[in-house]
Amino acid sequence: MIRKAFLPLAAIIFTAVLASGAAASDYVSAIRTLVEEDMRGWIQSDEIVTAIKEQNKTSATLSQSEIDARDLQWRAETEGGAQPLINAVLGNPLSAYLKEIRAKADGLYTEIFVMDMRGLNVGQSDITSDYWQGDEEKWQGAFGGGASAVLIDEVEFDDSSQAYQSQVTLAVLDPSTRQPIGAITVGVNVDMLD
Repeated sequence: MIRKAFLPLAAIIFTAVLASGAAASDYVSAIRTLVEEDMRGWIQSDEIVTAIKEQNKTSATLSQSEIDARDLQWRAETEGGAQPLINAVLGNPLSAYLKEIRAKADGLYTEIFVMDMRGLNVGQSDITSDYWQGDEEKWQGAFGGGASAVLIDEVEFDDSSQAYQSQVTLAVLDPSTRQPIGAITVGVNVDMLD
C-alpha cells in the first residue's frame, strides 16, 4: 500500500499522474516495447531454458503436499535463521545469471525470478516472499497464455527497491516445440521508462 504522507512530492505527483488513463497506457506501452526490444533477448537464453528443463524433471513428480511443504519452509526461512532452501536457489548458476542481468540494467530491473512448469522458483535475483508461484494469477496467466502472453501488473511502490515498479510476467518456451516450460517475472522501475 502506498502511503503518500511519507513519499516525496515527486512520488505523489507520479502516483497522481499514473491514476489517469493516459499515463497508465503510456507505462504499459513502454513496458511492451521494453519486452520486445530487450527482455525477449535474454528471457529465452540457454541459461534460463536449461535451468527450467532440469528442474522440471524433478518438480513434475512432486505432489501438491510436497509443494506446499516447500512453500511453508521457504516462508519460514524468509523470517530468519537457517535458510537451506533459499540458499540453494540463490546460490545456483541461474540466480547468478539473473543477478548479473539486473546489475547491468542499472536500476531498470528491480527483481527477476524464474519459475518452472509447476510455478516453483528456479532462480532469482532477490529473495521472493514465497517459493510456489503456481497459485498466483501472474504465473497462471503467463504459463497458460503461451508464447504471446505478456502480463503487466499495475504500478506499485516497492519497499525493498524504493521504486515504483510494475511486474511483467511472460512464459519461457521450449525452443524446439515453442510450448511453455516455465515463466519469468521481471520487476520494472517505471521511473526509468522512456
